Amino acid sequence: MEDILHNSASAVTAAAGLPEPDVQILTSGGLRIPAHSRILAMVSPVLENIIERPVKHRSSDRLIPILGVPCDAVSAFIEYLYNSTCKEDQMEKYGLHLLVLSHVYLVPQLKQRCTRGVSERLTAENVVDVLQLARLCDAPDLYLKCMKQVAARFKTVEQTEGWKFMQDHDPWLELEILKFINEDELRRKRTRRQRKEQNMYLQLSDGIECLEHICREGCTTVGPYDVEPKKPIPCDKYSTCHGVQMLIKHFAVCKRRANGFGCSRCKQMWQLLRLHSSVCDHPDSCRVPLCRQFKLKSQQQKLSDDAKWKILVKKVSSAKAMSSLSLPKRKREEELRGTTGSTAQALKTFRLL
Repeated sequence: MEDILHNSASAVTAAAGLPEPDVQILTSGGLRIPAHSRILAMVSPVLENIIERPVKHRSSDRLIPILGVPCDAVSAFIEYLYNSTCKEDQMEKYGLHLLVLSHVYLVPQLKQRCTRGVSERLTAENVVDVLQLARLCDAPDLYLKCMKQVAARFKTVEQTEGWKFMQDHDPWLELEILKFINEDELRRKRTRRQRKEQNMYLQLSDGIECLEHICREGCTTVGPYDVEPKKPIPCDKYSTCHGVQMLIKHFAVCKRRANGFGCSRCKQMWQLLRLHSSVCDHPDSCRVPLCRQFKLKSQQQKLSDDAKWKILVKKVSSAKAMSSLSLPKRKREEELRGTTGSTAQALKTFRLL
């Protein structure tokens, strides 16, 4: 094996026009790999320091020991220092060893390559071992990916020998993993809650848009009394618009509202009208019933407004802005003209078609 490596190095040296190798890399199996000190020093600052040590601190035949890893892994490491390439079969067999060598000898390009290669080969069986190594080798990307995989497949991972060994010998890492899993679950719950709240604000924003659409031009069964009815074609948001129309119809005929009490559906209608008024920028020309009255009342009671209601208005306004930004530019301009084009004071009354 040693003769093969020496002959191979001599052939490469002759082909590249390099001088004869002046140092040898000593591996754990006693194998000596000839190399050029200038190339090693140029790629690795650690090897450069070793090569430049005074002669009294090293052997006369200029040996550089790289021990603790397989001979073939050292050969692959030296090969990378020469040509900056790492074959897939080498990464498959010696990815973890090359990660350690790249960290110890400060070869950042190889370390990045090993981080990607090892992360692509993570399994439930080796993820704990790779996690420990990533922590020791200061590889944060690989460490985070291992943590995520452990969290995603915890039931399987905790049955492996690597997990049991870690429990016996590294309880602090076990605590760190459990803490990460708990925080990850909390993040997921928080994200789900925020997504649910955002959907609710978007639904309220859609409800306001449908209310404005119904009061401005009418929809299938409800519209303003002073506008000629059009062919009842459902709008783009008909599922929401239909619900608002049913709410308006109920609001118009509810006997409990007429008696001064009102039911839960009537209260929803009042809240929708008030919410629209809170986000409306054109109360004087708005065709939605009671918009201007709610706006004036809100200004008079500004100091005593409910804090929760202010937060709701702010969230719905934000959702409305995000929704409008998601529309094509032409459609946004058409909606803006439709909202602000009419300046005549409209009668705030519905017509049931």
